[in-house]
Amino acid sequence: MPEFANGTRERVIEALLRGSIGGMKPNRSIPAATVIPVLIYPDVREAVAWLSAAFNFVERVRIGENHRAQLGFGDGSVIIGDVRGNRRPPRGDEVTHSVMVRVEDVRAHCERARENGASILMEPTDFEYGERQYSAEDLAGHQWTFSETIADVAPEEWGGESGSSD
Repeated sequence: MPEFANGTRERVIEALLRGSIGGMKPNRSIPAATVIPVLIYPDVREAVAWLSAAFNFVERVRIGENHRAQLGFGDGSVIIGDVRGNRRPPRGDEVTHSVMVRVEDVRAHCERARENGASILMEPTDFEYGERQYSAEDLAGHQWTFSETIADVAPEEWGGESGSSD
């Protein structure tokens, strides 16, 4: 494992030894994914229907009629939350985040998204790091990047630097 600034290597080793990476206890009330973005939408039910139709997400849990929903895609998940308190969807003049999702066929996925009203921000493009990607904006202004692996490329081949092994 290469050495990185701020003791990253040591923190990863300690986390592995403590069991805080991997080996999570199962709970059917929360997605099994390790990282779960929570995205805010003005209408949760409309967002679930749209994300299912446009991006092929599958609803796994509904919490209240319009409070929250858990969606799955492959081994990943996202939670859709309602507007409440200080939680708001994105504003049109700023980008605070983007969600990346790996798919098997970027071109087909892009066409499905386009047919269901997604605003395509970047058409499918091949990159030197071995991914074909497109970017889209959903009905509430959240930005998404969908990525298809087209080659296994070492980060050093395109100017990146490898970190800890998976």
